[in-house]
Amino acid sequence: MKNSEQDSLRQAVRDRYGATARAATAGEGADCCAPSSSGGCCAPVPIQSTLLGYSAAEAAAVPEGANLGLGCGNPQAIAALKPGETVLDLGSGAGFDCFLASTHVGETGRVIGVDMTPEMLTKARLNAQVHAEAVGHRNVEFRLGEIENLPLADGAVDVIISNCVINLSPDKARVFAEAFRVLKPGGRLAISDIVATADLPDDLRSDLSLYTGCMAGAARIDALEQMLQGAGFEQVRVSPKDESREFIRDWAPGTPVTDYLVSASIEAIKPG
Repeated sequence: MKNSEQDSLRQAVRDRYGATARAATAGEGADCCAPSSSGGCCAPVPIQSTLLGYSAAEAAAVPEGANLGLGCGNPQAIAALKPGETVLDLGSGAGFDCFLASTHVGETGRVIGVDMTPEMLTKARLNAQVHAEAVGHRNVEFRLGEIENLPLADGAVDVIISNCVINLSPDKARVFAEAFRVLKPGGRLAISDIVATADLPDDLRSDLSLYTGCMAGAARIDALEQMLQGAGFEQVRVSPKDESREFIRDWAPGTPVTDYLVSASIEAIKPG
């Protein structure tokens, strides 16, 4: 894919999720269905967190407006976060997973969210102020950047989490290479994402609204495994969740997307 094509896709994603953030800030909810520059609705249909594997207590533990319901799983469930660790969230949105991670790593830990959408970053930083007042310390920060070009130094973090974001990247191999770079030796990936169990038909793959809606850009499981191993990761494991087809169906009603797509947990380790 040419750089210009990649840039066009990133801009379409940025436009769509910028609209999501603006609508949520305006109190219209995250499921704004006003047409965006790329057509269609501005994001997948928001999902109740409990359907994604979060507990009711987790959903209630974050600032109001941090949970936009746009994930496809719960990376916290596989991250096994420990006090004092530094965590990076790829595509952190309004900060939901960052704030949950901050409670696990505690005051001695640190959480960094990276997102390329300015409107999301603004919303996340406002939420961070509320979170800091609630927990009594500040251990969460948000940085503007692309997940293919992370604004972090080499070997800076212990754990990388992400929730339904890497499928949106037009250069996933670069994402994993950057993830490997910024992880410390022995660091780990704990990701929830949409993956393809079979090749999507051309009409679905070329649908921009399905791409920005977290579907058409999904990579096949075997391709993801190869990219992770090519980046240097070991102990790569991709675990599909068949039950996720129930909510993925609602993202694109009337289309056969669930014949090809499923949510999965993706885990990997950087050698120590």
